[in-house]
Amino acid sequence: MESKIATQLLDEPAAVKALSALAQAQRLRAFRALVTAGPDGLTPGAMAEQLCVAPSALSFHLKELAHSGLVHMEPRGRNLIYRANFPHMSALLGYLTEHCCQGADCAVTGVADCMSCD
Repeated sequence: MESKIATQLLDEPAAVKALSALAQAQRLRAFRALVTAGPDGLTPGAMAEQLCVAPSALSFHLKELAHSGLVHMEPRGRNLIYRANFPHMSALLGYLTEHCCQGADCAVTGVADCMSCD
């Protein structure tokens, strides 16, 4: 069953918070790594190794991403598992494309499609 937030758009303050969190290179890389990892997520150690980042620096960035709602963490034994919050990401994309093609149906499926909405 699809999450309720996936079908709703974010309000402006939530969109600004999410975009602000992504407006830093290390956080953007971390978020992309979590999106790529899918629902299994990643431990901070695995992510730090993958991104070649010090674990302490990564911890700061993950905290900011979690505060924005783009990621969530789950304790699993002695580890934390971080996962992308896909419904929140979809809601952000929905917010950004809400009035694509001046509100007309244009079946945008990717960036190239959006560029050709005439």
